[in-house]
Amino acid sequence: MSGDRPALAALVPAAIVAVGIAAGGFLMGDGLVRARHADRAVTMRGLAERDVTADLATWTLAFSANGPDLAGNQAKIDQDTKAILALLHANGFKDDEISVVGVNVNQFRNNDGSPNITIRQRLQLRTAKVMQAKKAFAQQAQLVRQGVVLEDGSGMTYSFTKLNDVKPAMIAAATRDARAAAEQFAKDSDTSVGTIRQATQGYFSIGARDGEGSSGSDTPFQKVRVVTTIDFYLD
Repeated sequence: MSGDRPALAALVPAAIVAVGIAAGGFLMGDGLVRARHADRAVTMRGLAERDVTADLATWTLAFSANGPDLAGNQAKIDQDTKAILALLHANGFKDDEISVVGVNVNQFRNNDGSPNITIRQRLQLRTAKVMQAKKAFAQQAQLVRQGVVLEDGSGMTYSFTKLNDVKPAMIAAATRDARAAAEQFAKDSDTSVGTIRQATQGYFSIGARDGEGSSGSDTPFQKVRVVTTIDFYLD
């Protein structure tokens, strides 16, 4: 019996090592299964679009007067300003919606020594009355007939300022769209869609609602668009 004890003592560590190897193999195998499961994923893009109407119109009107006489040029600027204000007031805009956003005077002498003076001024209409602004903008020909020459830098910009109000619903819609595509893929692959592994929200863009010939800022009728990229686990 005493001779068997050393042999038995030697077997115990060996058994412990064997159990450890077996357990390690099981855990490693289970880890590989989980790793393979993690690789079972599909990437889909979801689209959401919404038609909106701009809620802010900004009309900049740039004009100038040029000549040798400063007083005469200023008189022309005052005359043009009066014509522009009359058009805006006639369309229902108040003075607090209209402002002077730039005035500058350039003066130099011609080759013959005579003075050459240019006064440039910019008026700006900033209003929430978007459709009234659109109507007034279409009446620019009246200003031309009164001798007002609008320069580069003049134009109307339409803005949709309530993007944050529509973002949550649009992100949810884009996510649903991506999941629907993933479910179709899973159905064709004889599997099912699990949870989201990773999601990337694209940027929100605002363009013209009708056609692609103009940017969104050129029209009050706009379309907000967002694309999300989502990785779904496949079960």
